[in-house]
Amino acid sequence: MNYTFIFPGQGSQNLGMGKDFYENSKSAKELLEHASDFLKIDFKHLLFEENDNLNKSQFTQPAILLTSLMAYNALNELEPNLKAKISLGHSLGEFSAIAISGGLDFLEALKLVHQRGLFMQEDCSKVEAGMMVILGLDDDKIEKLCKQAREGNKQIFAANYNCEGQIVIAGLKADLLAYENEFKNAGAKRVMLLNMSVASHCPLLENASLKLYKELQNVLKPNFGIVISNVNAKAYSSKEEALNLLKAQLVSPVLYKQSIKAIENETSYFVEFGSKILQGLNKKITTKTTYSLTNFNDIESFLKEIKL
Repeated sequence: MNYTFIFPGQGSQNLGMGKDFYENSKSAKELLEHASDFLKIDFKHLLFEENDNLNKSQFTQPAILLTSLMAYNALNELEPNLKAKISLGHSLGEFSAIAISGGLDFLEALKLVHQRGLFMQEDCSKVEAGMMVILGLDDDKIEKLCKQAREGNKQIFAANYNCEGQIVIAGLKADLLAYENEFKNAGAKRVMLLNMSVASHCPLLENASLKLYKELQNVLKPNFGIVISNVNAKAYSSKEEALNLLKAQLVSPVLYKQSIKAIENETSYFVEFGSKILQGLNKKITTKTTYSLTNFNDIESFLKEIKL
């Protein structure tokens, strides 16, 4: 069997995520405690108790990555021989994929995405940025409208190719709102501004991209297992490749559906860690089964089903 491990990105956060792993897996609990000490962030409070930080990018990103890695540790605790042939993530999730593939130390990965969130917030604090999801409209129509908007001096870019009929665009919030009816008039079934204060995967994050590149040089390992890039939907496994691809990732659209299609014939099952978001997208992209591991029972059921 060939397994592809997949990891969610920003927007998958929810209060209480990872708690079941924390309570039932020794290695997951230890990772959370070590992460809290290393980053000087109280992750128990951030993940399990009401707070104002979980939706702030610099905290959201390590919280999601930590939850994914706790899920991975919990699975590894029960079945250490189950390994991925390929790994990939959605945006932030690409860092989780690199970490479990041996390209980043887990704690360094958490520190890195904490910084990544800060860099993104810093860039977007200078402008009122935002993101908007568009449902039921073909890719080419959205791309043409984004190009038309930019020709009219508006900052609007295709940011996430999630699945057929679902693209997220990014840019200046005022420009997005001004173009809302353009997308509706073109046939979109729904156009909705997302509750985000950053504009990911577009040129507004150019400075953040440069800062991230410098941090990546210090923490990436020379070689690691196969990861699929968000930027080009192609495989890579070296520091040299990762430096350029992760730098480009912040200012380039996430080719998630293209990545799944590119590897589905090499994959027996997809396994998502810490969320069900990608499982939902995959149902609209591929006929291959996706298992989502959001608690300890999910892991036990998954192992029973694949008879390991």
